[in-house]
Amino acid sequence: MTVHRWLKSSYSSANGDCVELADTLDRIRDSKDPHGPTLGIDVAGFVRAVKDGRFDR
Repeated sequence: MTVHRWLKSSYSSANGDCVELADTLDRIRDSKDPHGPTLGIDVAGFVRAVKDGRFDR
């Protein structure tokens, strides 16, 4: 099992309602449930989607 260091945005609210990013940049989790499930993310795919405008409104 890999042990991650978790990073939280400095913009997160004081009540802790935010997500955290693993230091490896491939996992996210709910900061209110640090022992709960994590979600794996494809960083390269996410960056491609942003560049392609898939999240533009």
